[in-house]
Amino acid sequence: MENRETPNSSIFGLMAEFETPEELVEASRKARLLGYKKVEAYAPFPVEGLSEALGMRHTWLSLIVLAGGVLGAVVGYGMQVYASVFAYPLNAGGKPHYSWPAFIPITFETTILFAAIFAVLGMFALNGLPQPYHPVFNVESFTQASQDRFFLTIETVDPLFDSHETRAFLESLNPLEVCDVEK
Repeated sequence: MENRETPNSSIFGLMAEFETPEELVEASRKARLLGYKKVEAYAPFPVEGLSEALGMRHTWLSLIVLAGGVLGAVVGYGMQVYASVFAYPLNAGGKPHYSWPAFIPITFETTILFAAIFAVLGMFALNGLPQPYHPVFNVESFTQASQDRFFLTIETVDPLFDSHETRAFLESLNPLEVCDVEK
């Protein structure tokens, strides 16, 4: 199979609607086994095994949070060293200007603050948010995705996408409905 859709096609992809999360996971697994790459699943709650069925193995979010935490620690510690040693050195009872144990609480707090900020911003960036419009919103039954239905979409940009063969594949999975997703 090869993609026979024209680039100017008004179709974003094909969407199948399922009643249970188990059907969605099984459909996702079969789509990946057949070789489809541009597959997306929508569910009203996290579904165990769905990310594995879709072939999602790694996220960069943990590294983004780590980078934020390390940056926060360096900024917090550096800010205190600069203020206490270079900018405003105070002689308080003969204590040294550079006293690293006194810097630990603020360093810890800036580490947590920066990691949390990077986690939120990284999550938004990796999820492509905010996204006020997506072609799947054009499907009337998709309003049930936030309540009690499960959807699987195969996009036309997938190299294996063929409107007739892909529709036949999705219909073979016994969904409630298979419909076109308009751009």
